[in-house]
Amino acid sequence: MNKSLYLVSTPIGDYDDITIRAHKILKEVDFIICEEYKEARRLLAHYLIEKELISLNEHNENDIINEILSKILEGKSAALISDAGTPLFSDPGSLLVQICISHNIQIVPIPGANSLLPALIASGFNFEKFYYYGWLSPKKDIRKKELLQLRNSKEVIVIMETPYRLIRVLEDVVSFFSKNVSVVVAFELTTEKEKFYRGTAEEVLKIAKRENLKGEFVLIMDNK
Repeated sequence: MNKSLYLVSTPIGDYDDITIRAHKILKEVDFIICEEYKEARRLLAHYLIEKELISLNEHNENDIINEILSKILEGKSAALISDAGTPLFSDPGSLLVQICISHNIQIVPIPGANSLLPALIASGFNFEKFYYYGWLSPKKDIRKKELLQLRNSKEVIVIMETPYRLIRVLEDVVSFFSKNVSVVVAFELTTEKEKFYRGTAEEVLKIAKRENLKGEFVLIMDNK
């Protein structure tokens, strides 16, 4: 395992979703690079794993990389995890991976939990081809332009957002995209609150307002 960086996918909600291989790697590496200490410690405590932790996030990535790189070049192995799901997927770590590659450090992806594929396969939409747009801009004017551009994409579209912006995003979809587009909101996947809300954007917006929905979600629109 020397001089290796493992990109380890961790559960997005249900801790039982950890893979056997991911669990093995987390136990065997010399140290773990996490996004936030609190989330990482909670996760590792559940699996009875104790490791040195180094936090790498959007605020310190440039500053901490040299320390991490030095430890790996000394012959140590590291695992990179995010707060939940698959590392680097809308999370920090890309720069670290690029620098490790430039130093001939082996990069090993460990597949596992993510929110994208579970949301798609349970959506009921035909997603042989789909467009992953990712995160819309938090700025309303830019978000409006993004949604107006997305109207031209005649396929299944996947959008991610922060938990407290679900109603706002649905309002913008109704206003700037189409109130009649078929949507699915995959809400709190793998948790006890997991639920799929299906209908037109306008219908799902009414539900979201009535139930005051706030939580992790994936928004899928069928614009075909």
